[in-house]
Amino acid sequence: MTETRFLIATHNTKKRDELQRILAPLGIRAVLGADIGMDLADVEETGQTFEENALLKAESGCRESGLPCIADDSGLVVDALGGAPGVYSARYAGVHGDDDANIVKLLGELEGVPDEKRAARFVCAACCVFPDGRHISARGECEGFIGYEKAGNGGFGYDPVFLPVLPGGAGEEARTMAQLSDEEKDSVSHRGKALKTLTDKLEMTL
Repeated sequence: MTETRFLIATHNTKKRDELQRILAPLGIRAVLGADIGMDLADVEETGQTFEENALLKAESGCRESGLPCIADDSGLVVDALGGAPGVYSARYAGVHGDDDANIVKLLGELEGVPDEKRAARFVCAACCVFPDGRHISARGECEGFIGYEKAGNGGFGYDPVFLPVLPGGAGEEARTMAQLSDEEKDSVSHRGKALKTLTDKLEMTL
């Protein structure tokens, strides 16, 4: 199978590596702008939905690089907070990408909220834009709950405080997303689900 380069519209190497694991079976090599000597422009995420922001980022990356570009916009939706932080997940505490500050704010907002009202879900919208103007998109969600403190060293973002509902059900010991292996995370994560659907669509396109 001939390897095809796809630009991943992010500066996050962990996200690139996660996408690479999922896309590799299609013969796709995920690259960042830095991998190909490009300093990609930061895209203002003006969309009101995850889908709108993913499309904005994928279109910009494709236009700048001339490569097919995959972008995702993902975030945490917490029922007790009326859906917040939502599309503002990465900058919930005011500084984009400050994971620790975002978690501190989230746990502070949920102080005193009991277990049964801490339901939340990770949402991911993924989009691929091709140089000829075609684009495909997909959405994935991962249901879970917000814990009371950080646990685990894996993942990024809100992973250390998000307790996903795992296939084992009630008999499965609660673990945060940051405590799962890469394989376990890919099988249940919002990004894994969205990219599985996206790769199914890509397989019919390539």
